[in-house]
Amino acid sequence: MTTSTSTDRSSHPLDPLFHPRSVAVVGASSDPRKIGGRPIAYMLRSGFSGELLPINPGQTEVQGVKAYPSLRAIGRPVDLVIVAVGGAHVAAVVDDAIEQQARSIVVFSSGFAEMGEEGRQAQDRIAERCAQAGVRLLGPNCIGVFNAHEAMFATFMSALEHEQFEPGHVGIVSQSGAIGSYLYGLAGDRGVRVSHFVATGNEAGLDVADCIDWMVRDKNTRVVMAYLEGCRDGDRLYRALEEARLRRKPVILMKVGRTEQGAAAAASHTGSLAGSDVVYDAVLRETNAWRANTLEEMIDLAYACSIGPMPRGNRLGVVTPSGGVGVIATDEATRTGLVLPTLPDATQAAIREIVPFASGVNPVDTTAQTMGDRSLYTRILDLVFAHPEFDSVLSFNANMGRSESEFAKIRDALYALRRAHPDLLVAMSMRARPEIVAEIERENILMFPDPARATTTIAAMARISAGFDRPASAVVDAQSGKADPLPDGTLDEAAARAVLAGHGIPFAPLELAATAEEAVSAAEAMGYPVVMKVVSPDIAHKSDVGGVALGLRDADAVRNAWSTMMDKVSAACPTARIDGAMLSPMITGGVETVMGVTHDPVFGPMVMFGLGGVFVEVFKDVTFRRAPVSLTTAHEMIQGIKGLPLLTGARGKPPVDLNTLASALVALSNFAAAHAGKLDSVEINPFIALPNGGCAVDALIVKRS
Repeated sequence: MTTSTSTDRSSHPLDPLFHPRSVAVVGASSDPRKIGGRPIAYMLRSGFSGELLPINPGQTEVQGVKAYPSLRAIGRPVDLVIVAVGGAHVAAVVDDAIEQQARSIVVFSSGFAEMGEEGRQAQDRIAERCAQAGVRLLGPNCIGVFNAHEAMFATFMSALEHEQFEPGHVGIVSQSGAIGSYLYGLAGDRGVRVSHFVATGNEAGLDVADCIDWMVRDKNTRVVMAYLEGCRDGDRLYRALEEARLRRKPVILMKVGRTEQGAAAAASHTGSLAGSDVVYDAVLRETNAWRANTLEEMIDLAYACSIGPMPRGNRLGVVTPSGGVGVIATDEATRTGLVLPTLPDATQAAIREIVPFASGVNPVDTTAQTMGDRSLYTRILDLVFAHPEFDSVLSFNANMGRSESEFAKIRDALYALRRAHPDLLVAMSMRARPEIVAEIERENILMFPDPARATTTIAAMARISAGFDRPASAVVDAQSGKADPLPDGTLDEAAARAVLAGHGIPFAPLELAATAEEAVSAAEAMGYPVVMKVVSPDIAHKSDVGGVALGLRDADAVRNAWSTMMDKVSAACPTARIDGAMLSPMITGGVETVMGVTHDPVFGPMVMFGLGGVFVEVFKDVTFRRAPVSLTTAHEMIQGIKGLPLLTGARGKPPVDLNTLASALVALSNFAAAHAGKLDSVEINPFIALPNGGCAVDALIVKRS
């Protein structure tokens, strides 16, 4: 057990919560099974070396520890105060704690925001008192926090009553106490050992982002698992996850509420905004947090990241006596983005010298011949480990680990290879006795019963490792309020185009016309064919009401289109103000893309890119990033769509100018950031990407009301 501060810097605002040297328990109980008794029992059992101060006015001693009638009776400040009293008494206890200069408070008690508006108001008053006093508040309605390395258990977590695992290097942050407690037990069963745990409850004070930020700075924490239902401060979460990325610490995050029904359930449970799921996906990808779909996936990945080195790349070598397992690993590797480099001819020949019928391509099939002489297998492993083109190696060994005598035949050679190649990620898939599993893991070798799960986990580790090496985005400083104000009132398309063009987005030429003859003059000046669109601040989707005419090739076509358009629009939108029409050259020969901005309630302005026209509605093949974005990030957005081949020259067509596309995305993102809080949405659909250059031909700006 350590007693020194374990964060990377001398102090952090959350140190009194995660690293207290004195803990008072208000509502302390002599019954170690009650909520007010469990923290005391857990800390006594584990050997907490700090001061433990039970508060119970009816007792002079609690579980063998001197008790005090009140916080005032202690007579000195306390680092952490645990509040385990009825909800009606919490406010008074919090006031006492603040008066006695407590540095952090954990409120177990329920009956606050989760119960309705009256409870929310009471919770807000407590939070405001703590904020004014500079006291860190965790909860209410939470199961608490612990620091396993210091035997500090300010929690009533039921999992600790049944089993307590030795300290490790994985942190757990959960908005749900029940999920967090279950995750601790499941992780322990898998061999994951926890450094710190915190359940944030109603998050009246501290939230998941605050706790992630502390854990990624902690020397005893290498990996963080987080369970998230919703988030009220997107900036804070983004900064915490980016801090983890810059410190090369994996964050495996389970964000629930992917469906509309799930998001509604999450909001009702936590009282927080769920945000758009696709936006969460984008933010987590950008900050290199791995989004887990299941608790099993989360635990597998935390387990692997806490034991093995992070792989240098995505190149996998597979060694197996079973051809079937080689196929399983190859299928999963292909699905998850791993590559299986072919071994050099010389290495393949060396493998066949050891086992003549072996396949040395990769996966390396050693055949069942190695089961009779295990040294043949380890000699082949030696060749595979030495190959410089592998970042990870997966070895399948069936039931070998169930027999001590069989495993003993490869033990020394395997461990010698592991130590000779410390930078190589090594995983084994086999059934094994618990003591053999523990021994293998001590050698920094991963153990999986299922080779597909092993392959999937290695792929995730490779993705995370690559994200660590991505430099911090160098975005243009485009903060809200620095740009010229938006024009008053509703913006029609012509006004929207003018505003966006002024921010550096290229548009096709535009001429306004108030009459049919003005339209003809404009068309003849710019050259046929032309596009004509109605101009109205009251019509957002012009094509739906007959307000767009394409490919007009002469003056008669323009006059006829004008007459038809005005009749159709007037009939469809009799109250709309019509200010004439605008004309632009008909752009052909490019690829229609869409770029836009949406205001997310959690993360603010998000910039979007995808294929335009009907593709955006049918396939929803789009990528998102927080605004503003750098040129590098803009290129990543373009590369991230499934329809990329249409931009890079599918079926013999010339590739489009991706640099122009990326530059327009950067300009749009800077516009969005400059007007953050003032925009509801922006859409440029289409932006026509051409082999040389490109331009927008339509724009819509919707201001926030």
